[in-house]
Amino acid sequence: MADCCSPGAGAREHWMPGLRLPLRTVSDHPAAGTAVEHSAHGAVPSKEAKDAEIPAGTFSMGDPFNEGYDGDGESPVHEVSVSAFRIGATTVTNQEFAEFVDATGYRTESETYGTSAVFHLAVKANTHDILNRVNNVPWWLNIRGADWAHPAGPLSNWADIPDHPVTHVSHNDALAYCQWAGRRLPTEAEWEYAARGGLSGQRYPWGNELHNDAPGETAHNCNIWQGEFPSRNTIDDGYLTTAPATSFRPNGYGLYQTSGNVWEWCSDWFLPKYYKTCHAQGTVEDPQGPTIGRGRVMRGGSYLCHDSYCNRYRLAARSSNTPDSASGNLGFRTVAL
Repeated sequence: MADCCSPGAGAREHWMPGLRLPLRTVSDHPAAGTAVEHSAHGAVPSKEAKDAEIPAGTFSMGDPFNEGYDGDGESPVHEVSVSAFRIGATTVTNQEFAEFVDATGYRTESETYGTSAVFHLAVKANTHDILNRVNNVPWWLNIRGADWAHPAGPLSNWADIPDHPVTHVSHNDALAYCQWAGRRLPTEAEWEYAARGGLSGQRYPWGNELHNDAPGETAHNCNIWQGEFPSRNTIDDGYLTTAPATSFRPNGYGLYQTSGNVWEWCSDWFLPKYYKTCHAQGTVEDPQGPTIGRGRVMRGGSYLCHDSYCNRYRLAARSSNTPDSASGNLGFRTVAL
């Protein structure tokens, strides 16, 4: 199955969450990141969203509904014990990443390669900078000059959306940021435990139903695709691509957007059979993931996830990508050392 969400190095959510863009090969809608009359819970100033304190505990990790894709290895559900830790309440924003770049002069892999993948309805580039479509996932275009500072292409600029998640960052780029910030990436177990916000066995950070139906409540809880993928997004949730990092209601631990918006890198290597190994051990304490894998774990889904095609915005959903891959819907959050 092709991944809608990300264009990966082998191409897999409408990129698929973990699309492997051949990394460096890869509108009639508002520009990337443009907010369209958003009626959901408004963005909170980024300065108010710092670390969330996550208590030690044991939880059931994996998919209790058997809704995952066979190749993703979301089962069996297994018990995991996690030590207390502090994790970013939001993903790293453009403003925060810009401070890192200003302090270090760091150049991301997308900048070094000169291209990155942008969703076709969000491109802001001259025709000559649109190089090609990504194999098997034609909604992803390989754009010359697309990078973290130009998330929709060379005619866009991060400064227009400073409070949005930084994108077009590879796993290697995320590690470089962590080293500068004195932080680290979360393990996959830490990520899911924190993302659940204290809810046990639920599909989403807010419960089991995707939308709110009660009178007076905002229908949308996260930033995913509405409409017909990949050609028409009704933008009912307010965003074509990324939303500000503090949009929508936080979960029970104070984390924002652990479903949708952007995929998030974790520290673990990815192996589909890893959960079977964990299950056989009984309760696993602070698992660090397998020692080898075919890519690094990504979690949370993105603005391109759609329930009719790729439901990887569920808490148990997992995907992966090669460490040097990057795209317009892939970011990260960090953990305190």
